[in-house]
Amino acid sequence: MFQHVFAEMNEMLDEISRHYPMAQGVQKQDLGHKWNLLKHMSDGIIEEWLCFEEKMGIMRQNWGSPEENQKLESQDLVMKNDAFIKGQGYYKLLMYPQAQGQFNQALEQFPDSFLTHTYMGMCHLHMGHLEDAVNHFHSVLKGAANNRLRAIIYNALGCIEANRGVRVKAKEYFTMAHHSDPSLPEPLANLEVCMHHSGKLQFGNQLTSLL
Repeated sequence: MFQHVFAEMNEMLDEISRHYPMAQGVQKQDLGHKWNLLKHMSDGIIEEWLCFEEKMGIMRQNWGSPEENQKLESQDLVMKNDAFIKGQGYYKLLMYPQAQGQFNQALEQFPDSFLTHTYMGMCHLHMGHLEDAVNHFHSVLKGAANNRLRAIIYNALGCIEANRGVRVKAKEYFTMAHHSDPSLPEPLANLEVCMHHSGKLQFGNQLTSLL
């Protein structure tokens, strides 16, 4: 139902992108006014959406979700794997290169382990290897149904876009993370960071809650 609204917003944004660099005088002021209007609308839509999601979260807590409560993949074998256990230990000690090496060994035995791919993505993200992190995260999103895991990954992808300076896309990911699991605190905190352009982005702090 909102397609026409976003179509008009995108059309206005395209106009600003095309003409603002060369605009002068009244035209530049008019384009600046349109930019401020779009920013105000974007912030307002996000705030209203978050309010709506908070209400839905209360309903889920009180009545339960009508969606099927799907669990993570069976992890018994993965979590007993020596390389995976060592990788977790290195990860908790913030020794990300060493953790990455161990998780890579675990993936050789369990290539479809969503949890191991998530840890690998987080290691790459901490080390600044953004493209490698994105590849691991998207491989998980293609098959994982667990809402908490998807929320953690959407939140991490939002942090990547924020670090790239693409704050509109970052806000979209943070909103998707909150929608996937309203109990995860990191996405709302990161939305505040993006909206106020201050503070530190948070990611990966809730990863151990999956175990």
